[in-house]
Amino acid sequence: MSSLPKQLRKVTDKGLLRQLEKGLEQVEAALEVAVSHTDPIASVTARHLSSAGGKRVRPTLVLLTAQFGNQPLSQEVIDASVVVELTHLATLYHDDVMDNAPMRRGVPSAHEIWGNSVAILTGDLLFARASQVVSRLGERALALQANTFERLCLGQLHETVGPQETDDSVAHYIQVLADKTGSLIAAAAEMGIMFGGADESFREPVREYGERIGVAFQLIDDVIDLQSDSATSGKTPGTDLLAGVPTLPTLYLRQDAATDAASAELMARVDSVTEETLAAVVKDLGQHPATSRAYAEARRWADEAIASLAPLPNTSAKQAMIAFAEAVVDRQN
Repeated sequence: MSSLPKQLRKVTDKGLLRQLEKGLEQVEAALEVAVSHTDPIASVTARHLSSAGGKRVRPTLVLLTAQFGNQPLSQEVIDASVVVELTHLATLYHDDVMDNAPMRRGVPSAHEIWGNSVAILTGDLLFARASQVVSRLGERALALQANTFERLCLGQLHETVGPQETDDSVAHYIQVLADKTGSLIAAAAEMGIMFGGADESFREPVREYGERIGVAFQLIDDVIDLQSDSATSGKTPGTDLLAGVPTLPTLYLRQDAATDAASAELMARVDSVTEETLAAVVKDLGQHPATSRAYAEARRWADEAIASLAPLPNTSAKQAMIAFAEAVVDRQN
């Protein structure tokens, strides 16, 4: 059974935490039903990542924004929570194939066990099951899910193809993060308002909050990849560097390299990094102003997320969302 995300550990309202825990227990039970299939192969593959656990950030955000309404634990809220988690799980199956990632959530990735085709088809099955569940929630939920799905696909497409000649590389990168991560977190926040019985005017503030938190979360990951030791973060430092994956620090460094000789020298080392030189390059890039700028940009997105909540009433749920945003940029893993 999943516990509440650690980003809520500073929340002091015990009643709110009990409500969220109760809701998450119902979500877990409904999620188990949703990933079950009469087909024996699909039942095993679809359960693979769900059973491995996960942070359950998206369903928790549905439950949290539903607290602004008078039906915070309605069946519709639980169903919406399942929809966003199923959608998230489906993207993980696809992402791991495209990234050739060997592990996910502490277990071998699905494609490592069953091959790429089965992993992709399992992701498709989870998207289909999410569509079945969301169809019970009506036309508004269907439209939100469809628009979010489109952005998820566009984000992955633009990441795969890369920026075009006329694109600003940093703006392109931020938009990819907004589409691939921010869009689904924003949809989760909106669904809690929609089905928790909250004022409809709250939808836009929480949508902005969710999108900005998603971007901040991914930008902090870029910094953690350079500045945290593996014992703290649970990750191997410099993984993205070695794979040649663009991150905000490297994009900023490339900009600096155009006018600064020391930055140009470090950029050349980044471009030619090997397993033998990785540790030294990670250390130098982690100490470079480009990484400090990346951290400042992540904090700016988190601060803007908090600011977007201004129209909401000052409740324990709002304070929990603020604490969550602060925890996102203060984390080490």
